[in-house]
Amino acid sequence: MATTAAPKRPLVQKMRGLTGEVVKFGIVGLSGVVINFAVFWVCINGLGLASLRSNIAATVIAIATNYLGYRYWLYRDRDAASRKREITLFLVFSGIGMLIETGVLAFTVYVLLLDSHYEQLGAKVIGLGVATVFRFISYRTWVFTALPEPEPAADAANAVDTADGQELAAQAELMLATAQIRYAKAE
Repeated sequence: MATTAAPKRPLVQKMRGLTGEVVKFGIVGLSGVVINFAVFWVCINGLGLASLRSNIAATVIAIATNYLGYRYWLYRDRDAASRKREITLFLVFSGIGMLIETGVLAFTVYVLLLDSHYEQLGAKVIGLGVATVFRFISYRTWVFTALPEPEPAADAANAVDTADGQELAAQAELMLATAQIRYAKAE
């Protein structure tokens, strides 16, 4: 009885898939960054809001637009069976990312006393960079979960069944050939 192991995806294929995912994540994220910085700049310059309030408003708007990009473009093939769970986790991890970003900005403004608009933008860039790494890992790991792949045990069982079926067919053919030889000798 022959058994075959389920084929595993080579590391190169996994890396290609991850590279494509990172590029798409970057495109959606970049659109969110543009929205985030535009809203932030309008809030601190046009509306005269404080930097932390401006950052929170800008980040909330960017989070909403990013969710649409992630759900309907990047992770559209991922499991969407539990949308309530997905949105809840997305908001939780996005909120943590916003706290990281706002924490770096607050540290820069209130501890380092760097409070010009350009220094605030620099702090926002650093905070956004750290928060982006956190978001990428958390979104792909917990929020937009991959559809379950067929279990290797099931694939191996199918391979065994196929091998058993082929072996049985070969035995049946052998028995048929033997019966035909006996029948021919009897005539």
